[in-house]
Amino acid sequence: MRHVISVLVENKVGVLARITGLISGRGFNIDSLAVGETENPDLSRITIVVRGDDAILEQVRKQINKLIDVIKITDFTNEEFVERDLMLLKINCPIGKRGEIIEIVDIFRGKIVDVGQRDLVIEIAGIEDKIEAMLALLRPYGIKELVRTGSIAITRGAR
Repeated sequence: MRHVISVLVENKVGVLARITGLISGRGFNIDSLAVGETENPDLSRITIVVRGDDAILEQVRKQINKLIDVIKITDFTNEEFVERDLMLLKINCPIGKRGEIIEIVDIFRGKIVDVGQRDLVIEIAGIEDKIEAMLALLRPYGIKELVRTGSIAITRGAR
């Protein structure tokens, strides 16, 4: 089962290492990890995507919640939430193919953020399936470099 977990923590050195160590120490591979400051600079939000058994993951959540710097932990598995990933992609842009590539990027609501003589840098944000679909269409042009963030998520509506 896929779990998207959000952990609100105090913005202190070592908190991320303790949380990820606890997860990996229980035999879970972290599929995605993103961390950043919140609207309050004293707090950070860690978004973790893992796959695994519900019962074992429940124990991991309880152990994370006991850590002193953890303020709140949310498992989005049974919640309505919005999730996004970000990808920057540098691809070959052969002469005469620029229009085709731009059309693909536009269909997926991506942005071209840098143009070179023989390459383009593309930005796309969205759900993982959308990013993978665009990537599959652009792969034949030749990928020079690819960088992705981990998933970030937030619950829908009022909380």
